[in-house]
Amino acid sequence: MILSILKFLVRIILVLVRRWEIQGTENIPASGGVVVVANHISYWDPVVIICAFKRRVYFMAKAELFKIPVVGYVVSISGAFPVHRDKTDRNAIRTALNLLKEGQVVGIFPEGTRSHSGEMLKPHLGAAMLALKSCAPILPVAVSGTRGFWGKIRVRVGKPIPVGTLKSGSRADLENLADLAMSHIAALL
Repeated sequence: MILSILKFLVRIILVLVRRWEIQGTENIPASGGVVVVANHISYWDPVVIICAFKRRVYFMAKAELFKIPVVGYVVSISGAFPVHRDKTDRNAIRTALNLLKEGQVVGIFPEGTRSHSGEMLKPHLGAAMLALKSCAPILPVAVSGTRGFWGKIRVRVGKPIPVGTLKSGSRADLENLADLAMSHIAALL
């Protein structure tokens, strides 16, 4: 209930202050596991994506956020789960795979961190690996305008990328899938 109230209030601010625009919501699968991948330029990106989706998005978030008193609480109630970025975090991977198996939406920023220049960074392979292991499609999302306090914020949702044909999970397959997802995001920008 607290999450619903927060989403409602943030949506009002996004619409009235930031002239929020969402395109492509018809591309969001109504059910089943989905790996949402998006570019990352601001702390607002996950908030904007969570508000744009009717389905709940469980973001993988850096573990440090959960230690900040108010922020940690909000991040927790949003459904986010921690990932320790300095190593392969098997608990975070297990959590994401379980959510996908349950038919939930898992959100990941493949770049691993915010891009300070606004240019897209080389993707890590985690989102591609989760999609291949779970057979969940990858849903590319492009976010723009989230830096600063003024200007229009746009969220563009692309068509799902099916991964069922790639089964080997080789590093080359993972790199190709990660690069393909990033190219879809770039095209949406």
